[in-house]
Amino acid sequence: MKILFTKMSGAGNDFVVVDNRSGIITDPQCFALAVCHRRYGVGADGLLLVENSHKADFLMQYYNSDGSNAGMCGNGGRCIAKYAYDNGFVSKSTFTFEAFDYIYEATRCAPTLYELKMKEPQDARLHQRITINGITLLGHYLNTGTDHVVLFTDENAELKSLDTIDVGKIGRAIRHHELFQPKGTNVNFVSMIGSNKIEIRTYERGVEDETLACGTGSVASALLSAQRYGWNNPVEVKVRSGESLFVTFQSSGNQFSDVKLRGNAVITFTGEFEF
Repeated sequence: MKILFTKMSGAGNDFVVVDNRSGIITDPQCFALAVCHRRYGVGADGLLLVENSHKADFLMQYYNSDGSNAGMCGNGGRCIAKYAYDNGFVSKSTFTFEAFDYIYEATRCAPTLYELKMKEPQDARLHQRITINGITLLGHYLNTGTDHVVLFTDENAELKSLDTIDVGKIGRAIRHHELFQPKGTNVNFVSMIGSNKIEIRTYERGVEDETLACGTGSVASALLSAQRYGWNNPVEVKVRSGESLFVTFQSSGNQFSDVKLRGNAVITFTGEFEF
């Protein structure tokens, strides 16, 4: 069976996007494993499916490249918003979609620039001591639609430079650490590079490797950086691809609300996949 797909990128986080409103894909986990494979498939960090919703303009289903379904994807949300708008599924510049039992609001700011109103962060657990590979690191947990741990290089001397961190080795160890079981966590390494500006590298659960960008990780890192350094809006997040995402928010003490993520979403190519 031939499946029409669109390959998209959100700041370097890449996805295969499929219109599944007719239910053509009946085993999405298996399809994600096949289509996302970087040797035998199209290759992507994850699979995005557009499906019907009774609560919003459409439903977004997201699967990691390993077939797992591990929570919201901010870069994927911007990509699927552009896909829906470009294909005429929505006609207004601001619209809604359902994902993981939550209604997200998307805004088309420009042809390749989209903004998402994110779920309010939950379950903050700050200053957690994480012992791995014989060293103890200080990390901060925040759920921004999925699980994230943020480690600042300026409070973890063992990490040294952001460029020299072994993201795969350290990220994998923290991802599987007992503190974050049974689901595990995504892991973000953060350095301040200017006023209201950070640079991050992210190890993504489900991809099981470093990705070029992570939207929900950028949100978690930006909010915790704003709290740590006393910053206001917006916080610029430079991701591994070299692109920047922008996070805005309202804050009251340690609480954040009206959190928005803005950044590029582009189509790279379209095609058919034999499945």
